[in-house]
Amino acid sequence: MSTLPFGYLIPIFLIVLYFILRKKKPAVEPLTVTDKQILEDYVSFYHKLSTENKTRFEQKIASFFSNVKIEAVGLEMTTLDELLIASSAVIPIFGFDDWTYKNLSTVLLYPDTFNKDFQFEQGSERNVMGMVGTGYMNGQMILSRSALRHGFSKSAGKENTAIHEFVHLLDKSDGATDGIPENLLSHQYTLPWVKMMHEEIERIKDDKSDINPYAMTNQAEFFAVVSEYFFERPDLLKEKHPDLYQMLSRAFAQNPIK
Repeated sequence: MSTLPFGYLIPIFLIVLYFILRKKKPAVEPLTVTDKQILEDYVSFYHKLSTENKTRFEQKIASFFSNVKIEAVGLEMTTLDELLIASSAVIPIFGFDDWTYKNLSTVLLYPDTFNKDFQFEQGSERNVMGMVGTGYMNGQMILSRSALRHGFSKSAGKENTAIHEFVHLLDKSDGATDGIPENLLSHQYTLPWVKMMHEEIERIKDDKSDINPYAMTNQAEFFAVVSEYFFERPDLLKEKHPDLYQMLSRAFAQNPIK
């Protein structure tokens, strides 16, 4: 029985190995006309974009849908919910050409607030609006639908819970959720950013700042809270906190006010 020379086997083996290891790319379904109208009506960030940038935003939304599962718990999911979740993910990374949330596989949407044991039944001390999972919940995010929708309402002001949680994921992408986004800020800006955070935290403690007091919790929460402010009310942040605005504009590669 004839056999192939060893020299022929190596390239054949490599070709077979390539097809075994190659991961099939998830299908990216383009947004529908209805999807785009929902974004126009409910997402002010999208509404203000140029036609070209709206197309980029839509493509990033579609890519997010192809990479992350969105599941409903105790409610019926709507297209609006899915688009608001995806928009919350895209807004912080819109300034980056090719960013995917490698530390996220699933977003769970709950009807309302929940507790630290992920329970949302009445009387269970529910005060959590959003959470990035750790431990056995690593790779998952939980959001309250009521908080999600409020974040995109006209009455939200400087707050957006879903954006807050996705900023935590950006912070976590360098290995530590510590309020120092090393993947976003060059090393030269790290110490100035830390100094800026602690100075503003002291102002909040002295009731001399309009930033949500929840930012005093720790550096990670400060970064997430001021990022909400940056995306929801960039005009006001730039007016009242120009240094913070400049640093966040650098970190997110975005300048909402031009």
